[in-house]
Amino acid sequence: MNIWNMLRGHTEQRAADPSWDALANGGNNTTAGAYVDAKSAESISTVYACVQALSESTACLPLHTYRRTDEGYRERADGHWLSRLLERPNEQQTGMEFRESQTAAVLLWGNAYARKEFNGAGEVVSLQPLHPQRVSIVRLDSGRHRYDYTDDNGQLVRLLQDEVLHLRDRTDPGSIVGKSRIAIARETLGLSLSLRAHGAGVFGRGARPASIITNEGQRDLTTEQLASMHSRLTQYASPANAGKTLILPRNMKWQTVGLSNEDAEWIGAMNFSVTEICRLFRVPPILVQTLEQASYNNVNELGQQFVRFSLQRWLTMWEEGISRALLGPIARQRYYAEHAVDGLLRAQPKERSEFYKSGIDAGWLDVEEVRRLENLPQRRVEAVNVPDAS
Repeated sequence: MNIWNMLRGHTEQRAADPSWDALANGGNNTTAGAYVDAKSAESISTVYACVQALSESTACLPLHTYRRTDEGYRERADGHWLSRLLERPNEQQTGMEFRESQTAAVLLWGNAYARKEFNGAGEVVSLQPLHPQRVSIVRLDSGRHRYDYTDDNGQLVRLLQDEVLHLRDRTDPGSIVGKSRIAIARETLGLSLSLRAHGAGVFGRGARPASIITNEGQRDLTTEQLASMHSRLTQYASPANAGKTLILPRNMKWQTVGLSNEDAEWIGAMNFSVTEICRLFRVPPILVQTLEQASYNNVNELGQQFVRFSLQRWLTMWEEGISRALLGPIARQRYYAEHAVDGLLRAQPKERSEFYKSGIDAGWLDVEEVRRLENLPQRRVEAVNVPDAS
């Protein structure tokens, strides 16, 4: 038995994290009558859009590995093993796919786990994602934690704290388990699910025609007359007959059915639920295609606010999680990972040009640095032939 298995087997007088059962988001019924868990919550289009806005944006940003130089500057360390790991964390996923799925797991379950695999030099060479619902955390007597994972065959796999990359949402004091936003806002999401079910039932089973025809005569129509009228009206359902004049028999009156007050209140409640869910994930409604308050002037500002106030938390989670879980105490003093967010924070072309001009005129910026900031190639300097003085 190796040292890892000996340590995994130490379970005397262990105490499970008391917050785990409450926050694992196994699902529960709500006052509105809807069952809410991560899967049902993600079926709400606004929840899905918010999760995608944060996870896609986080995953698509370049994540570089840097080295601190002795002079206090930094330089790209693309040849470092950490850079290769972040680019291809395992054989099945690219770096973008891995970070997108792990970020989405934190947003939905509050936690994301990945098993670290090492080579002989102690470097992490692979990160294998673990489903959050299959992981439980045990606090050991030493104060450290063990991760118990149930694999696809139903076998229990015990992992040490140093073998797991654990990313999490906000935790309670004394706990390392992230709090699920789905579990916290279960009642809000349950109301949204109930409103959706109500609307589907009304339009699926309720008789809500767009218009009606009334008979203001004294005699009822026969079955044959009703069938003939229905056949004539059906012809106007064709796009080819759209806009043509409809001729009704004597004493027949056409009436358009408008939206009832009850339907209008339902639509208003659905719109309010969109705002509530966006507030839960701190995503501007404009990013989930709610454009009521969007204008040409505020779209760019809202995008920059999204980076500063919504996306920054998840970028910092990745950067600090990588430093804590993938780099040793000595290595993290020299190396670190950081996202490149300059492209998302760029101002308009006119404002950028004025900023660059002021920097060049003041002497703290040169043309080549500006070209690098704008992702332009280096200018070619033509060689000048100097005549031979002899």
